[in-house]
Amino acid sequence: MAKDTQVDDGRSPELAGVYAEIIGRNPEHDFEPTLGRVERVCELLGDPQRAFRTIHLTGTNGKTSTARMIESLVREQGLRTGRFTSPHLTSITERIAIDGEPVTEQRFVEIFRDVEPYVRMVDDESVAAGGPRLSFFEVLTVMAFAAFADAPVDVAIIEVGLGGSWDSTNVVDAEVAVLTPVAIDHERWLGHSVAEIARTKAGIIKDGATVVVAEQPEDAEREIVDAAAARGARLVREGLELEVVQQRMAVGGQLLDLRTPGGLYTEIYLPLHGAHQAHNALLALAAVEALVTGGAALPAGIVEAGFAAATSPGRLEVLRSSPTIIVDAAHNPAGAEALVRALEETFGLTRVVAVVAILADKDAEGILSVLEPHVDELVVTEVHSVRATPAEELGTLAEDIFGEDRVHVLPDLASALDTAATLAESEDTVGVGAGAGVVVAGSVILAAEARILLGRP
Repeated sequence: MAKDTQVDDGRSPELAGVYAEIIGRNPEHDFEPTLGRVERVCELLGDPQRAFRTIHLTGTNGKTSTARMIESLVREQGLRTGRFTSPHLTSITERIAIDGEPVTEQRFVEIFRDVEPYVRMVDDESVAAGGPRLSFFEVLTVMAFAAFADAPVDVAIIEVGLGGSWDSTNVVDAEVAVLTPVAIDHERWLGHSVAEIARTKAGIIKDGATVVVAEQPEDAEREIVDAAAARGARLVREGLELEVVQQRMAVGGQLLDLRTPGGLYTEIYLPLHGAHQAHNALLALAAVEALVTGGAALPAGIVEAGFAAATSPGRLEVLRSSPTIIVDAAHNPAGAEALVRALEETFGLTRVVAVVAILADKDAEGILSVLEPHVDELVVTEVHSVRATPAEELGTLAEDIFGEDRVHVLPDLASALDTAATLAESEDTVGVGAGAGVVVAGSVILAAEARILLGRP
């Protein structure tokens, strides 16, 4: 049965009822770009978003991983944290985390019931004026702010849902803005050029803030620099003030030397795979420096412990051996490029079988074209979402790119995973990290459903 968001099975009856109420609203991919409704609810609630310090993140890829690393580093300093990220993998409760842990189902229900009267009041005002009710994401944003203010947290790490300027989260007055790499994605809402997209994303920059910026395409960087100048914001840019000095493979992750305005940090262990995670770590470190010390160095022990504790489920996550099965949430061409680089640099697979499902509003041709030179056989499947591209339709496109002999179409994910494992096992005689393996990618929803099937709730 089709759903409109990520997997959320096994809910308690109370959470299921709340989930149904929220999901019955406009989904996060169908909304009216305005801050007005969220601002109004926050006003009625006493502006909870002003009760804590904030680091605000936007970009095309890497936001959630960077947010999780920031949170880990902040918590190591004895500060209480709130984290709001999207989308979720398994349960909607994952989106609102306090002190590194998702709120419980009971607490999620309580938060919703606390804000519900105010949400309905603004719903009525908006409808009376000819507008829509609050959307799915707008309600979740208000819930996160209320939860963090009630906890209370010292620092909130807030990831945008989409874009920046008119994203629901942009009612926060963040001291630090983080812009991960900008690429083409969500063209329907953000624009058809990197410059347009970067202009919208740079809308999270506030007056006098510190802006931590990943290496960007020239057009994107120009927009970000101009936006920062207009706001009197301080820029901290990769390639200038920031550098991944060295990255070395290590068991279960990598060792990093990172240079920031605070100094050079060496031999930092990060238990995540992929060169892109090293660059995400660099942004996280600079953001925490900016917030906590004003740009001065953090204690080495805090940095080591914070990164060592970092996790990012569904991002180059090894779920099984014999054969190796890796799940990644890459869902656009830029994410696919990071994935194939990591496969070559980190895992050393000599034969790759990919299991792919892609949502209809994504650049399926772009994703498949990136994967094609690095994948020996492709198993096309389908996720449980009203936005899913039907497996047969995606399979036809894949055959044009891969050739008919390399493509297998199995709409049922369990069957697709079994087929891919069989195709890989026939040549996997070496073990984890070498030989043949299965890579599951193309959609966050696919990553979530695969994790559940493979026993990772």
